[in-house]
Amino acid sequence: MDIKQDIFTNASLSLEQLQEKFQTSLTEGMSQDNARTILQRDGLNEIITIRIKWWEIAIRQFKSPFIYLLMVAAVIVYAIGEHIDAAIIVGFVCINAGLGFYQEHKSERSIRALEQYISLRSSVKRNNVWQKIESRYLVRGDIINLATGDIIPADLRVINTNHLIVNETTLTGESIPVLKYGETLSLPPENIYESHNLLFSGTSVVEGEATALVLETGPCTTMGRIAKLTVETTKESEYSKGISRLSKFILQMVLVTLVLLFLANLIIKGDNADIFELIVFCIALVVSVVPEALPVVTTVSLSRGAQKLAKQKVIVKRLTAIEDFGGIEILCSDKTGTLTENSLNVTDYSPNFHQDLLSYAALTIAETVEKVEPFDIAIENEVIKQQILSEDNLHRLMELPFDPMRRRNAVLVRDSSKTILIVRGAPEIIIALSSLSDIDRTGVEQWINDKGKRGERTIAFAKRVFSKDKVSISPEDEQGLEFLGAIAFTDPVKPSTFHAVEKAKKLGISVKIITGDSPEVAGAVGVQIGLINDPGLVITGSALQNLSEKERAEAVRRYAVIARVTPEQKYEIVDILQRTFVVGFLGEGINDAPALKLAGVSMVVESAADIAREAADIILLQKNLEVIIDGIESGRSVFANSIKYLKATLASNFGHFYAIAIGSMFIPFLPMLPIQILLVNLLSDSPMISIATDSVDENEINKPGKYEFRDIVLTATLFGVIVTIFDLMFFVLFMYEGERILQTNWFIGSILIELVFLFSIRTKLPFFKGTRPSGYVLLLSSVAFLATVLLPYTVIGKALFHFYPPSASHLCIILGLVVVFFVCTELVKFVFYSTPDSHEYNKI
Repeated sequence: MDIKQDIFTNASLSLEQLQEKFQTSLTEGMSQDNARTILQRDGLNEIITIRIKWWEIAIRQFKSPFIYLLMVAAVIVYAIGEHIDAAIIVGFVCINAGLGFYQEHKSERSIRALEQYISLRSSVKRNNVWQKIESRYLVRGDIINLATGDIIPADLRVINTNHLIVNETTLTGESIPVLKYGETLSLPPENIYESHNLLFSGTSVVEGEATALVLETGPCTTMGRIAKLTVETTKESEYSKGISRLSKFILQMVLVTLVLLFLANLIIKGDNADIFELIVFCIALVVSVVPEALPVVTTVSLSRGAQKLAKQKVIVKRLTAIEDFGGIEILCSDKTGTLTENSLNVTDYSPNFHQDLLSYAALTIAETVEKVEPFDIAIENEVIKQQILSEDNLHRLMELPFDPMRRRNAVLVRDSSKTILIVRGAPEIIIALSSLSDIDRTGVEQWINDKGKRGERTIAFAKRVFSKDKVSISPEDEQGLEFLGAIAFTDPVKPSTFHAVEKAKKLGISVKIITGDSPEVAGAVGVQIGLINDPGLVITGSALQNLSEKERAEAVRRYAVIARVTPEQKYEIVDILQRTFVVGFLGEGINDAPALKLAGVSMVVESAADIAREAADIILLQKNLEVIIDGIESGRSVFANSIKYLKATLASNFGHFYAIAIGSMFIPFLPMLPIQILLVNLLSDSPMISIATDSVDENEINKPGKYEFRDIVLTATLFGVIVTIFDLMFFVLFMYEGERILQTNWFIGSILIELVFLFSIRTKLPFFKGTRPSGYVLLLSSVAFLATVLLPYTVIGKALFHFYPPSASHLCIILGLVVVFFVCTELVKFVFYSTPDSHEYNKI
């Protein structure tokens, strides 16, 4: 996202050049006819984007290999008479599509939120007459008037001002209001922070008045370009990428295997093969291998995670963002208000300061009821803290407002016997205007230099006493001042930040500070919280821009603190990091919206601009780094349980799939009836779904969660082979006992194997060292176990599912094999997770 350099060029053009460039009159304004012509050429001053229809978004949710797989399975199951199973699968699909629709529909709402930042009406000068018009009819070259409380309706160049202070938080993210003035800059500014005579759409006037020239309107304004980029920016979550890749793998493997199975049966059985029965059998196998409960497992797991996060003051807008939350590898955070308190505190006074320094400082505070200037607020708080009483006999006569050229302001106060001029401003300016000995000057300058290196801000104070009849002041009076001293201020680091950064390191999360503040302040905070050990290890946004593309990418990855960052640079930084890592981005201003849309996980505070909230996945009710880190930890638990389900269900399903497919080729009847295969699926799904509530080992939380496709497939394949081997043992043991006995005993063995396998695969540690399974896992597994063992003895089991009650000896053989299987999986798991290669698969 680039802010047109032409905008910045206007800052260094003289008023005469601007008048000629925009074909307008700075004194009389634009003519109505000319304005009408420009409006027809440039269009209305409003944000226009292509609106995507809701039904287009809805259709897009079904364009996924996994959804295709589930829908085909549902149609097939319905066709063979299993209507309940078909309804369950369709229900899973609808839940999944609903979540996706909600997420994508947010982009459309984001653009509507932006529209409120265009002021409804503006005071504009046309044909030398001031008039109120709808802001949407403003054109380039219009002259408008601004007053306190106005939202700036377009990108403007200030012509003249009366102490104009503007809040640019929505654009820059920095909370300190900015003083604007009408003087022409000697050189075009490089960024928004240096644009002292430019105003940007969407920001607001805190104090003062101004007359300004409209430079850009509608989609060509800073906000217009942000809006365009916000809607056009799309991202695919890590969750979606992982599931999509896995779905394609399952689909390809199943189709290839089924074709080979069908052909092998035809070749081996020849004329004895029942084509219709074989087709139905293959269909049932397809359904059995599809992890159709994944959407439910994910939804349950994510919902529980969202409830847990809500208790930690984290509101989740996109449920699937919880899993992505757990996968964050780099967390990009601003400084002000997140790492720090977002309020200045007095920290120190210069050497040999005047004993009444704070009292004099208090006299320079603005006389408004509500203080907006951070230094005023800090001084007032310190006065209250130290219980310094105000002088009732002093009253203010006049004030010279702060002037960015003079870098100071002054007030004139009078008591019963004299008039006192108090000057406050940049220390180097106040020192130059004061009478100081060389020793005192050196001491103060050294103190100021030390404070600057520590990222603290300083302002100095001086006074001059006049006779009682002095009633006005001029800049010439600010000479030969008595130096009172300097005060140091800092935005203190939140106590919770230190613990949060330490915890982030343990969780393998790299924290980066991306701020619009100065390198000195950002560097000092970075050192304080332990991100860097040298305050000089900071790079600025302008320094980044001067690097080559390759060097810039390397610098973004290397530096933990990036200062003086413009809106477009924030977007680029996130874009660079997002190519390699899962990035979490915390923003709050309009300027943050594109970066929020791009980041893997986007977070905003409750007070953020509406468009930022709409673009975000997660809203923080408390702007605190510790809240984010705790949320990431919760996200990792959710992710770990999803991976457990995938590994468990894929290994079990593929194991049974291959065993039944192989067995079908060696007997004249089906090793398991289609309805029995579907019942295996149904009974084993309940305990599998309960894995969403399971507890998680600590080692699973201490690293970012990622869909390591190779690890999932390798684990599923390895343990799937073990499942296949034990399934074939059931086949060999009972294949000569008769059709119904084989089918019944294999049915019981298959489900029990899945149940015990779940308790093995749920932890990488030996099962007795892992965390205790959740109550739901134990309960549903017990219910499934009893149902599996008892169903063949019931009338329903015999009549509907064609079971034959197993004998006591057969039941003992089945249970014995299941125990041996569990021991075997534990041994294989121990060897697998002890090898160096297995750690590589789980490596981030």
